Amino acid sequence: MAKKDGKNKGKGKAKDAQGRQVIAQNKKARHDYLILDTFECGIVLTGTEVKSLRQGRASLVDGFGQIDGGEVWLHNVHIPEYAQGTWTNHTARRKRKLLLHRYEIDKLIGKTQETGHTLVPLVLYFLNGRAKVELALAKGKKEYDKRQTLREKQDRRESERAMSAARRRQRVQA
Repeated sequence: MAKKDGKNKGKGKAKDAQGRQVIAQNKKARHDYLILDTFECGIVLTGTEVKSLRQGRASLVDGFGQIDGGEVWLHNVHIPEYAQGTWTNHTARRKRKLLLHRYEIDKLIGKTQETGHTLVPLVLYFLNGRAKVELALAKGKKEYDKRQTLREKQDRRESERAMSAARRRQRVQA
């Protein structure tokens, strides 16, 4: 979650704990997939795409990664056209090249050939002025896995509530 601090007043978007200026998140991906590994990738963009991202406009909902010819490509990520753009504007859902080290690409090639594994974008953000994508190697969850995850999350939340209530009671009694 991004939160504002006093130093960033009026200077654009707030930064999160890692110093990232988050543009878009794919929250549904963490629900639908079991995240096995994550990679920070650079992304090749055109000028109008960067300007559109700086306005905080993007959607990762239908996005996925694919390896083609030894390169990693990001498909179906929606970056809307820049409003002040001219005939040089980009198309909203074009495929974009991701920048990874060769050993990371080789690792992804081996893992994605296993059944059920896919590449899913989790977060699109700026880090030190450069656009980055957090790409996850993920495995699809079954319906019962999703219910189990929700149940665990709810149990954890209830236990935290019970512990904080007990602490409050102790403070009042003391």
